[in-house]
Amino acid sequence: MSLLSDLVNLDLSGSTEKIIAEYIWIGGSGVDIRSKARTLPGPVSDPSELPKWNYDGSSTKQAPGEDSEIIIHPQAIYKDPFRRGNNILVMCDAYNPQGDPIPTNKRHNAAKIFSHSDVIAEETWFGIEQEYTLLQKDVKWPIGWPIGGYPGPQGPYYCGTGADKAFGRDIVDAHYKACLYAGINISGTNGEVMPGQWEFQVGPSVGISAGDQVWVARYILERITEIAGVVLSFDPKPVHGDWNGAGAHTNYSTKSMRSDGGFDVIRKAIGKLEKRHKEHIAAYGEGNERRLTGKHETADINNFNWGVADRGASVRVGRETEKANKGYFEDRRPSSNMDPYVVTSMIAETTIIWQP
Repeated sequence: MSLLSDLVNLDLSGSTEKIIAEYIWIGGSGVDIRSKARTLPGPVSDPSELPKWNYDGSSTKQAPGEDSEIIIHPQAIYKDPFRRGNNILVMCDAYNPQGDPIPTNKRHNAAKIFSHSDVIAEETWFGIEQEYTLLQKDVKWPIGWPIGGYPGPQGPYYCGTGADKAFGRDIVDAHYKACLYAGINISGTNGEVMPGQWEFQVGPSVGISAGDQVWVARYILERITEIAGVVLSFDPKPVHGDWNGAGAHTNYSTKSMRSDGGFDVIRKAIGKLEKRHKEHIAAYGEGNERRLTGKHETADINNFNWGVADRGASVRVGRETEKANKGYFEDRRPSSNMDPYVVTSMIAETTIIWQP
């Protein structure tokens, strides 16, 4: 095993100028992440320098077998924390051979929204709180839980320490550092209310980069859990009963909201979100009805409400924002398996472009 480890960590910089680029894209479920690697002649600093590539869409449920070729376009580059050196991770979106975005390519439409002149002028900032659950590989039950049984009730696990409260911290710390190395603007991490559940935060990120960074951060976490022999779950309610679900609370502000008197802009934006509540809920992740029950720090999925410091609201405004009369708000409705391209662009579209 030591020889295998040595070869995996082999530094190529002294023997070749060639690099390895890992192309990443979103699979047919809209949640699964796929990737494959290719050799490039030398270091690359911009996605425009990278060649397009293709893959077998019939094997990812994105194309029929008789016309299976899907083309991936490089969109964002990050340093590769696994291979290191000049090697890179490449976030891509997917198109058919005619150049049309395939149905699971949500980035294409999001980029259009973030390219709108009104949205550009508002300099949209996002901070996404990505919750997830770590599962035992063979039984698909949270790590640290007795097989077929339950731990003690919720209470001591949120931001907890100790072998009987925090399960999987080595994975969490490895992911944190790997994201920082990659160039992702990961801003923090913490243990969550349900044992075996954790959260990392990405942001503040501007516009389309928020979606790119969350997807690549998810990819890095998938790779780390693969190495650790643990299953990563973004299910919004991984365990039924008196246990918290998993969300992706999305913090948001515009230039107008961050300026003096911005609280009035925030109120108007929340009013627009209320008018489009059903449309947002439909786009905020699969299985969210199991999570948004009005219990466990959630609002009921069928009703919209907002409040200051209220974690049982659809949208929460922080005390500091209220006090400063400017700042940001938190949309607490998105589920952990949401598509960040969809959620961020929809919030921007509703609050800036859309007119009731």
